[in-house]
Amino acid sequence: MCPDAVDMESAGTPQQEPSSSFRDQILSNKRLTVIGEVALCSGFPTQLSLGLLLQLAGVDAINSRGQLSLFYLVTLSLIDATLILSLVWLLFRVHGESIEATLLGTRPVAREMKLGLLLVPAAFLIIAVVSTVISNFAPLLHNVVENPLEAMIPSPTTAIVFAAVATIAGGLREEVQRAFILHRFEQHLGGAVTGLVVFSIVFGLGHSLQGWDAAIATGLLGVLWGVLYLVRRSVVAPVTCHAVFNMAEVFIAYSGNTAA
Repeated sequence: MCPDAVDMESAGTPQQEPSSSFRDQILSNKRLTVIGEVALCSGFPTQLSLGLLLQLAGVDAINSRGQLSLFYLVTLSLIDATLILSLVWLLFRVHGESIEATLLGTRPVAREMKLGLLLVPAAFLIIAVVSTVISNFAPLLHNVVENPLEAMIPSPTTAIVFAAVATIAGGLREEVQRAFILHRFEQHLGGAVTGLVVFSIVFGLGHSLQGWDAAIATGLLGVLWGVLYLVRRSVVAPVTCHAVFNMAEVFIAYSGNTAA
């Protein structure tokens, strides 16, 4: 048989489609990979590992006064922020995804920043409503008398340091992290709404050190900033709103400490 005949014969043979079980296995493996990425970028593995390394290096989480150590908190927060931002960048690059398209979208940055500033009062309104409802109907949820983070801001210097950390580790890191996780849920893990619910709960629980009331309020703030990202498809407004809110909270805490 001549080569042309062989080629024509093979060309006429239909290609066998992968079996459904094989496709399901590929999808299952993909989901497991994505779950691993989400877990890695959730902040828990990195913070636990960093906390252990800092302890091994002799950096204690609690100072001689029985309070959280400012040096420990600043070091942990900034290194963790660097790790999370680097991991998000790396995972986008590994999968050939556009960081700019996913995190910045196509809207003008200046307009998104203005929107973020305009929504800062909405963030404070959420805090006020949650605080009022809990104090009237579920006071037991206010289980931390003095917020341990706010107690660490006795001077202008610590207020400035705290504000800088809150901007980088809070506003920037947490919103890039949230956008990445919502993006992954939207693609592979049941949709953006599922991701919004799951990560808002995790986000709130991550702040439970400040009290269950603070955890609930923080979870609802996570919903606000998550919805803002999903609607605008840009992290600029959430980062701006979150960063300014955090800075305002720091200076409110400092004012309260100096007044007391």
